[in-house]
Amino acid sequence: MEYIITFIEGIASFISPCILPIIPVYISYFATNNKSSKRQVINSLGFVSGFSIIFILLGIFAGTFGALVHKYSNYINIILGLFLIIIGLNYAGIIFLKILNKTKEINQKENNLTFITSILFGVIFSLSWTPCVGAFLSSALILAGQAGSVIKGGLLLLLYSLGLAIPFIITTIFMERIKGTFNFIKRHYNIINKLAGSILILSGLYNIISGIKGIL
Repeated sequence: MEYIITFIEGIASFISPCILPIIPVYISYFATNNKSSKRQVINSLGFVSGFSIIFILLGIFAGTFGALVHKYSNYINIILGLFLIIIGLNYAGIIFLKILNKTKEINQKENNLTFITSILFGVIFSLSWTPCVGAFLSSALILAGQAGSVIKGGLLLLLYSLGLAIPFIITTIFMERIKGTFNFIKRHYNIINKLAGSILILSGLYNIISGIKGIL
């Protein structure tokens, strides 16, 4: 059952307030630099491979140090909650953190995409946005920690990565058909960002309160 849960958590991460608004950036990143749809899909696979590597390594770590992860899960929730609030403030335009806007910078600077550079983009994506998907990722990591197995921990986070990766790849394949949806998102980007920021701040507060309750 935990395998299904972690896969669903990956899908939920894709449609979370912090990932959904950057999908148009992701789309334009692959669309503007590559005319070939085959090349777009290949680079998309590189991108999802990049963030999958990081998440699987986290799963292996959680499986190895399962007791430690479980023991400090409440503190992890508090730390992730603080990160979510910071990211929410960034989205709402109250503060500006350069690292959380890396995706846009890469999109502007990168001209010739390859499979390797797409992997690097995926790695940067995972490192920049791990706190943002923290609610779902931490849940998957706790399950991996409870498994107490390196193999099972890695497998659980592989399924989480697949849940997040499949929508990205589907988005790339059907890019032309869903442009209208993302054009709407682009037109209302500021409003969506402020709404997403508010949701993230509330999620962060919920995580912190849950963590504090668990400690008490």
